[in-house]
Amino acid sequence: MRSLRLLVALVTVILGTACTAGDSTPVTSAPVDMRAIADSAPYLCKFVPEQAFRLVTGVSGPLRELADGTERDGACRTPDTYPNPLGLGWATTGDFDSVLEDKRKAYTEHGAVTLPADLGEGLAVYLPDGPLTGQPYEVVAKFRCGGKERLLTMFFAQVAQGRDGIRDMIELMRIAQKRYGQLYTCTPGK
Repeated sequence: MRSLRLLVALVTVILGTACTAGDSTPVTSAPVDMRAIADSAPYLCKFVPEQAFRLVTGVSGPLRELADGTERDGACRTPDTYPNPLGLGWATTGDFDSVLEDKRKAYTEHGAVTLPADLGEGLAVYLPDGPLTGQPYEVVAKFRCGGKERLLTMFFAQVAQGRDGIRDMIELMRIAQKRYGQLYTCTPGK
């Protein structure tokens, strides 16, 4: 048994050295939390699971919501610190095609990622010098729910070191659309 452990350790050292020779990737001292995003209560701004948000952003302090608007059109933010860790907007009325076209024009040159088709039409982007200074991460989606077009937009001030901000924002949008359907009795995507 001991010789098997020594053999495994030796192979690991050899393979690790062979794979890292000449590699200049920096080593971080803090472990990165790569847990998957999960949908669970409580929610921030009605649509974003608080634990998932904290995992993605690394925000650990208290978060208070400040919401304005109606069930149809509104906005919510967490104003406890500047910049607001989370900003969120929802709408059932407006020229969503025009909104998306403007964002596409502005964000494509900054590496915006198109959302998966099951989330409707939209983008996720990291835009450090964007229109909402202090909230450089944005994901926006025009989707159908109950046969009507809806628009959800989320802004984040930060993403935890080592996390894939774009992928995480897309997953949070998936959860937000599902929550939208639960809260407003419609089926996202239909």
